[in-house]
Amino acid sequence: MSHDLPAIIDSIYRAESRRVFATLVRLLGDFDAAEEAMHEAFASAVEQWAADGIPDNPRAWLVSAGRFKAIDAARRKGRFQELQPEIAGRIDQVASSNAAKAGEDIEDDRLRLIFTCCHPAIDPSIQLPLTLREVCDLTTEEIARAFLASTSTMAQRIVRGKAKIRDAGIPFVIPTAEELPDRIESVLTVIYLVFNEGYSATSGESVTRSDLSGEAIRLGRLLVELLPEPEVMGLLALMLLQESRRSARTTADGDVILLEEQDRELWNQGLIQEGQALVERALSTRRFGVYSVQAAIAAMHASARQASQTDWRQIVALYDALLTINPSPVVELNRAVAVAMCDGPEAGLVLIDAILNRGDLKEYHLAHAARADLCRRLGRTEEARAAYEDALALARQEPERRFLQNRLAQFQMRKS
Repeated sequence: MSHDLPAIIDSIYRAESRRVFATLVRLLGDFDAAEEAMHEAFASAVEQWAADGIPDNPRAWLVSAGRFKAIDAARRKGRFQELQPEIAGRIDQVASSNAAKAGEDIEDDRLRLIFTCCHPAIDPSIQLPLTLREVCDLTTEEIARAFLASTSTMAQRIVRGKAKIRDAGIPFVIPTAEELPDRIESVLTVIYLVFNEGYSATSGESVTRSDLSGEAIRLGRLLVELLPEPEVMGLLALMLLQESRRSARTTADGDVILLEEQDRELWNQGLIQEGQALVERALSTRRFGVYSVQAAIAAMHASARQASQTDWRQIVALYDALLTINPSPVVELNRAVAVAMCDGPEAGLVLIDAILNRGDLKEYHLAHAARADLCRRLGRTEEARAAYEDALALARQEPERRFLQNRLAQFQMRKS
């Protein structure tokens, strides 16, 4: 037991630490106190579990230990009398606010914490980074890279967000049924950003972080139970369909495998079927939005047993619909790639060049990589090489960098 205990505790930390933290935030009403209490609880577990064994419910043990650690810390600082009624008030507040939902089995502190971080009283520019930091444990540096901001700027935003929650007394509760529609858009955005960071990490040695994408899917399922609206179903469908390809996206060495080259026998058919059913439910309402349309595009890819069977014409039509709902350069880029698959690389290249020439996506490595691929297919070697070099200069994820370096090396081999 003692020999394996550090590895077991490390595994529990990875799986449970942010859930423990979220519950402690609810109980203590303070992010910093909850963070300190959570770490002290895990430190205590190392000693206690070595002597007494691992409890049947490690998460509950850690929450209890963390709460007592926080009370002890407050007592040492002379704040116990001040903090004790506040903690009791928080518990009563949450119990009252969630009493009406008890029969729905929606008792998830991380979901509550997301709604808290996305409260309309908090500046929208702060909501997303605050949630990614406090709910999902992304580092400030990772969040800053995702938002193309400096680390110091992002740290200041996160501090302001926590201060706003504390000073405004924002409750750590799931909104009422009447409040949910007005609050859901920010929450959907956050969950999808979490999924994207897990599905395609912004930087580092790995293409994916399954812990983040798995957590986003879990939260998506909870939201569908809470609010089975078309866009909520669409988001969950989109995440499931993308997640279904995880095993086929990289080699054993961690190198990138493009969609058209993936072994589709490795795609998870259970996730695909669940995702496709959700897409059909969402689209049948005729009230779909950006997530439902993106999910429909993912479903088109999932239904093709071979890359050559992909209905690219239908995918272009879906991108046309998506551009109407959500015009953006990234959507235009994805549509251009689909056009290239329908009408040939020259047609797609014209569209990508138009995007880049007007100044959009100049710092987006995938735009240059897409241009490079189309130039390569057209035999425009020097243009392809230059575009791959531009993409490489902007890419931060190591597997993507290796892929781009391999493409450039192939040009060099042909030249020699």
